Amino acid sequence: MDKDIKGNGFALLPLGIFILLFIGTAVVTKDFYSMPVVLASLIAAGVALAMNRKESFMTKVEVFCRGAGNSNIILMILVFLLAGAFAETAKKIGAVDSIVNLGISILPASLLVVGLFLIGCFISISMGTSMGTIVALAPIGIGIAEQSGIPVALTLSAVIGGAMFGDNLSMISDTTIAAVRTQNTKMKDKFKVNFFIVLPAAIITAIIYGFLTVGESATVSGGKSFDFITVLPYLGVLIAAIAGVNVLIVLVSGTLFAGAVGLFNGTFGLSGLVSTVTDGIKGMEDLAMIALIIGGMIEVIRYNGGVQYVLDKILHRVRSRRGAEFGIAGLATVLDLSTANNTISIIMGGPLAKNISEEYQVDARKSASILDIFSGSVQGMLPYGAQLLAAAGLASISPLALIPYSIYPILTAVAGIVAITINYPSFRKEEAVE
Repeated sequence: MDKDIKGNGFALLPLGIFILLFIGTAVVTKDFYSMPVVLASLIAAGVALAMNRKESFMTKVEVFCRGAGNSNIILMILVFLLAGAFAETAKKIGAVDSIVNLGISILPASLLVVGLFLIGCFISISMGTSMGTIVALAPIGIGIAEQSGIPVALTLSAVIGGAMFGDNLSMISDTTIAAVRTQNTKMKDKFKVNFFIVLPAAIITAIIYGFLTVGESATVSGGKSFDFITVLPYLGVLIAAIAGVNVLIVLVSGTLFAGAVGLFNGTFGLSGLVSTVTDGIKGMEDLAMIALIIGGMIEVIRYNGGVQYVLDKILHRVRSRRGAEFGIAGLATVLDLSTANNTISIIMGGPLAKNISEEYQVDARKSASILDIFSGSVQGMLPYGAQLLAAAGLASISPLALIPYSIYPILTAVAGIVAITINYPSFRKEEAVE
């Protein structure tokens, strides 16, 4: 954090207003769609810009624009738009139906969601990005819901849960890299600590999904189980993603591949392909606007001292090693709530966490693990985070509808709390990483 920024609790007001408008309205009206996310974020951003009268309005606008134009925000928007183009094109040629029908023909409906979760775990740990996993698997989750009695929010939660599992463990995940580098520890050591903390959460999550979908039925759509040629674009995307190809290249290539299949089998002509891609991009425009507005609002809150205020409160309460570990957990949680980006929250909080761990003798492997676990668990159930927004946008539902099914992120947070409480893992002094 910037040393010249003083903590100011009042600066958090816009975030509180956003949560009140977005979530509070839904609770009162019992309607997830009663308050559009774009409108709630615009109102909150307006409040942020109206605060801090010591600065000129244009200065605050420049701060807002700096946050909205952050490279991570722009990259997120590009992923949203390209994901929409690929999802719509793949859906148009029947790729989703083919993959879903193939899954239904192999597995009973009661295991489809379990399988979706496990596949998400494998793909995300292989490719190291939760967003790439979500945009690849969300359309399949939507298709499973459409052809069974399973709620779409449940199938998408399985996708998100699997995506966050791999994002937390993958050796090439940016969150893992950030946690390891800021805590000055080794990748493999942090992996071991994380794995044995989150593995029970993943196993219990799979069991819960199995129980929740017992007795569900599904039927194969169309006159045949699946058309292999329409499956190829998804196979290509998954293989490329697992191979570590950049998510933007994966999505562009996948869209072109799906478009070529559609032209080959006569699903549409060239003008139809252009129209399909355009429709997919348009469907994600709201998400792009939300990402820009929230990014700008959060930067204004940070500039006004809101984030620093919360951090000061957390650090002031640390008194022991266990308290230090809970402090690091709180640090990761607050920063992710404030930035809606688990990688950024680790980068921002990493140096502070390192200071805390050194002062209270918290092993670097555990501090890195705690940073990753809690930022990831919060990110996996944050209604204004990229993961839930992307999944909800592809399904045309409110991200709030996904929260009640956020099984894996909740269990991960619980596992992290238990690990701190029982002092697991307990390192011997001679095992300490230099």
